[in-house]
Amino acid sequence: MSTVAAQPVPNTVDPRTARKVTLAGCVGIFAELYDNGIFGFMAGTLAAVFFPGSENAVQLVFLGYAVSFFFRPLGGVICGHLGDRIGRQRMLVFVILLISVATAGIGILPTYASIGIAAPALLILLRVAQGFSVGGEASGAMSFLAEHAPEGKRGLYTSYAQIASFLSLLTGTLIAAAMTSGLGAERMESWGWRIPFLLAVPLGVTGIYIRKRISDTPNFTRLQEGGGLSKNPLKEAFTSAEHRRAMLLALFIPLMNGSGYYVLFGYMPTFMSTELHFGQVQGLLVTAASLVAISLAIPYMGHLSDRIGRKKVLAGAAIAMAVAGIPCYLLIGTGSVPLAILGACLMAVIFAGHTGVIHILLVELFPTRVRYSAYGLGYNVSAALFGGTAPLLMTYLIDKTGNVNVPAFYAVVTALGTLIAVSRVQDRAHLPLRDV
Repeated sequence: MSTVAAQPVPNTVDPRTARKVTLAGCVGIFAELYDNGIFGFMAGTLAAVFFPGSENAVQLVFLGYAVSFFFRPLGGVICGHLGDRIGRQRMLVFVILLISVATAGIGILPTYASIGIAAPALLILLRVAQGFSVGGEASGAMSFLAEHAPEGKRGLYTSYAQIASFLSLLTGTLIAAAMTSGLGAERMESWGWRIPFLLAVPLGVTGIYIRKRISDTPNFTRLQEGGGLSKNPLKEAFTSAEHRRAMLLALFIPLMNGSGYYVLFGYMPTFMSTELHFGQVQGLLVTAASLVAISLAIPYMGHLSDRIGRKKVLAGAAIAMAVAGIPCYLLIGTGSVPLAILGACLMAVIFAGHTGVIHILLVELFPTRVRYSAYGLGYNVSAALFGGTAPLLMTYLIDKTGNVNVPAFYAVVTALGTLIAVSRVQDRAHLPLRDV
């Protein structure tokens, strides 16, 4: 191994390059997470199209949603290994191509009425491809942005990608609400459900075009030129006690993502319409309002973490969610749309302190030699265990207990779990990224 990059080297990136790289990362993440999120927003319609007549149709859709998450670690490992070996940029082009093809494939699937059980089987197969792709996207895109970011602004620059992820969810929410309202249930179930999935084609083409025209990161290039790349990054990560500990932290620190990203935003429209008896469009509009709130709050949290450190912001968000989670869900449960918007937006602003900072903290846990692989494995296992299963777990527990406040309890429990895990982290916000 070369000693060229043995000491952390601060990055010097000109503003024009930084803007171009940030655009490439954000456009790609927008396309990836739109493709991934639209499945959750369309759950009610997909249940009618692919599981007609089933009493557990919505649970079956969310089972397909959850299954795909168990392929995220595989995507994180394979894409991470290649990303640490041949470069971040090539893998980021590959993952956006894969998810665009898979999402468009869902849009042209025959229905259950046409081909029977083969239809939901193909739906789940394409969801698996989506899960594999997202597993390679999250850690790759965040590593890419952080390794390009100017010193002292890593939190801000990576937070832009999180804004893109929530704007993609907002776009999906508005499309689903507009189409459900404009077409009605019958036409949505007949042909309208296909349109949101087919929009993956122009989004994917745009993302691929932009990503193919950017260079790899200064950190990766420096290691490559100095002969310092790892031959087996994941094996190297597991043979190091420091890296094993960091992967465990990457598994448990994102616990709040389960109750935040996957329940508060992904599951919320279905929860409000099926459990709280809001109209389907009302549920989507409450979610849209909370997505606007979090998109506005995220860059402030990213910037704040650059100033005071990642741990303080993440811990503050976890404490706030543990305190406010149940009261906010009680506001949503009143049946009043304005109060539901208030409760959802308060939680969204609190969650911004987590989601706007979590990825840069995980990036900083690992050196460049193993970053994509180790970060990808830890984070994606966490997403599989506590994120993708969350909507299915919520529907199951509510069905078994009859208690519609289960999501509120989940918010508190996951916030406390994140708080405990983040207390064990060494904050590296004000240090250069390590290459080895």
